[in-house]
Amino acid sequence: MDKKDQYTRRLMFFIKVLFPSLIFLFILRGFILIPVPVDGNSMKKTLSQGDMVLMEKFTSIKRFDVVVFKLPDNSIYIKRVIGLPGDDIRYEDDQLFINNQPVEEHFLEKNKRKDHETAPYTTNFNLIDLTNRDRLPEDSYFVLGDNRRMSKDSRSFGAIKKQYILGKAQFVYYPIQHMKIIPR
Repeated sequence: MDKKDQYTRRLMFFIKVLFPSLIFLFILRGFILIPVPVDGNSMKKTLSQGDMVLMEKFTSIKRFDVVVFKLPDNSIYIKRVIGLPGDDIRYEDDQLFINNQPVEEHFLEKNKRKDHETAPYTTNFNLIDLTNRDRLPEDSYFVLGDNRRMSKDSRSFGAIKKQYILGKAQFVYYPIQHMKIIPR
């Protein structure tokens, strides 16, 4: 086989296999699975400063999903969804109540075990005190950081509208030792 045939075969391989693969990866990375850096410690034990997560844009949001959102001031946050549209939310003595029913937060067990000796992990509050509403409005979500004592979240800036949610954080891919599926 002469050099021209080798060159032609390589070019055809690139056109048939590599080029479509690169286009697919570009679409996947740009529109479906988007890398997002974690900035801050408000999601500590679940996510750490410097982690890189893959965000997925096309899934419906459920309670306890970790979402990436952008507020009107262009700041980007990663927090956990606690309240869905129409929910009544309150915390009493470190217990989450949604629509007057106690709800367990298993994802907080490590945090509470380590940091619960002197004060409640999540301070008492109710939706009326924070938002002057007894229920979350339509298309609004209540989000909290898993590191409750160090988190700027819906207790500070209020419920977030669905239009500000960029996507759901699905997977930590960097650094390698932190690699995991993000738990609900």
